[in-house]
Amino acid sequence: MQEAKAVARTVRIAPRKVRLVVDLIRGKQVGEAVAILKHTPKGASLVVEKLLTSAAANAEHNYEMDVNNLVVSKVFVDEGPTLKRFRPRAMGRASAINKRTSHITIVVSEKKEG
Repeated sequence: MQEAKAVARTVRIAPRKVRLVVDLIRGKQVGEAVAILKHTPKGASLVVEKLLTSAAANAEHNYEMDVNNLVVSKVFVDEGPTLKRFRPRAMGRASAINKRTSHITIVVSEKKEG
């Protein structure tokens, strides 16, 4: 079975926040998944929607798949590099703040007939 993918690396959103969004579209048809993402009020949904349209375009252009038959077969979020920052606190102290990043991967494939 042929599949096409798109990857967004080092996205400045924490992985656990992105996973909430990608869990909504796993296994769905591409058109339905885009509709879900358009109506999801999360910051990550914009990034995931853009990545999904990119994966669909890759499938159409590189592998000549039919866009209307595409299904989100795999979607996962890995942790990217963490930006380490410090926040000043009381009595001259400082506490660490980890600004986490994500690597998002979306794989689309054609739905089997029947």
